[in-house]
Amino acid sequence: MTTTTDTGQLRYALIGTGARSQMYLDALATTHHDVARLELWADTNPGRIEFSRRHFTGAGVPEPELVDAERFADEVRARGISKVIITTPDFTHAKLAVAALDAGADVIIEKPLTIDADGVRAISEAVERTGRSVTVTFNYRYSPRNAALKELIASGEIGEVTSVHFEWVLDTAHGADYFRRWHREKKNSGGLLVHKSTHHFDLVNWWLDDAPRRVFASGGLRFCGPENAAARGLGERPERGTTDSELRDAFSLDLRADPVLKGLYLDSEHHDGYLRDRDVFTGPITIEDNLSLVVDYQRGPTMSYSLNAHSPWEGYSVHVNGTKGRAELHVVERGAVLLDEHGRAVIDPTAQPEGVTPDDSRPVGDRLTVQHHFGPLREVPIPEGAGGHGGGDDVLLADVFRPGGEDPTGRRASWADGVRSLAVGLAGNQSLATDLPVRTADLDLGPAASVLEVGTR
Repeated sequence: MTTTTDTGQLRYALIGTGARSQMYLDALATTHHDVARLELWADTNPGRIEFSRRHFTGAGVPEPELVDAERFADEVRARGISKVIITTPDFTHAKLAVAALDAGADVIIEKPLTIDADGVRAISEAVERTGRSVTVTFNYRYSPRNAALKELIASGEIGEVTSVHFEWVLDTAHGADYFRRWHREKKNSGGLLVHKSTHHFDLVNWWLDDAPRRVFASGGLRFCGPENAAARGLGERPERGTTDSELRDAFSLDLRADPVLKGLYLDSEHHDGYLRDRDVFTGPITIEDNLSLVVDYQRGPTMSYSLNAHSPWEGYSVHVNGTKGRAELHVVERGAVLLDEHGRAVIDPTAQPEGVTPDDSRPVGDRLTVQHHFGPLREVPIPEGAGGHGGGDDVLLADVFRPGGEDPTGRRASWADGVRSLAVGLAGNQSLATDLPVRTADLDLGPAASVLEVGTR
């Protein structure tokens, strides 16, 4: 069975047609349709498939064949599919990746690679067994601001890196969302240290070209959840945001207000009962919303890291200390979460409610600076980026669907990079449970443990 169509397009299959898949579906239907053809897709929810079908075929491309999710790997093997895109919930990643690899396909997988050590071992063994590749789509590597910091560190301008301080804040529009959906239970997502912070840990691993050695973590659920709501006297609340109840507030997500969320989730929930708009102050919630880590790296640097999931603004700051000086990257992705006339959160920073000007919120933008010992501060220019994840999404998609170009900063991430970032989160979760530092070498990753050795690729 050939892996390309008569027109030379690579044959693709996709499993999981929720919100995250839409980026890939759009790329397959438009920008990269000349080199990639989606032949098969699957989802356990027929409503999400139907919503995605209308949008995908509306671009004028052939409709992929719908296959049963339980027989997905069999169909991949039978049709000679070249690459499988996995955009399903995190706890399903390992099983689906292994099945696709064994079916003879390469895998493109949304972060995180998986959520536990068992999944890491299974994927690494399948890669070794099949000789196929796994690409983890760490789109923040492709953002111009993050690439600029990578190039600055690699140039040696600040000398050997001795320490990193990395703070990431999620605002009350974005951060709250992890507490409304399946991510709120650690058995599904591994918690924010695995699901969200894997982005951040991958950046540091990539910036430093290093691997984590030891992790100590502290944190807890301190804002969301029923206990915290009761302690602050919030009182009775609706169990979900899509309601006309007078009890709803700015933390309530009304799925009726967004056509994509309505189509993918509200109109599809009768198929499987999945609720996308649960209240952030109801239970059960088993993940943390405030986290701090100290991470030691193999070559010597130490990182202090913090994540807050209920900030008024969203962005991050990175401070890299070296033997010759210091580099700082400051990013404001959204200056404030504001409310419209209906009391709903305004997510688009350009969509200011009536009577509010951009001057009323923190300015959105990026700033990279470097300063040598005994020298003045210098601002480093950052190339313009457009689109999601700081301009990284479009560049990532080009790399996914048109591989083979130059990659001087090593942006393309393999399963080994996924393991390195995941190791910090897994060790962090273990540290939270034991109140002790955890060595990544003790995570029982099997053969995958070798990728934590510096210089291993």
